[in-house]
Amino acid sequence: MFTLSGAKSAAASAVGGRQCRFNGLLLAFAALALSGCMPATTRVASADPADPAAKVAHIGYRSTIAPYTSLRPATPAPWRGRNDAVTPQPKQDR
Repeated sequence: MFTLSGAKSAAASAVGGRQCRFNGLLLAFAALALSGCMPATTRVASADPADPAAKVAHIGYRSTIAPYTSLRPATPAPWRGRNDAVTPQPKQDR
């Protein structure tokens, strides 16, 4: 019983080895055929980054809170004057 199972596994490994070699050759052929479809490489950077004389874009600083003005300390005002300043004016046609 053990010798039969050993024979089976040896035969299966021999077939698997041939299949693996065939898959490897097929993969290598496909890679070689598709390598002709690759575009020609182009130079991405126009200047050497290590060159100190290379021209670069100007970097400016803009504050993110520039329009902000502090409202503290606010001077106290009488509440009636502030309230009258924000209430709607009565209509005259009534």
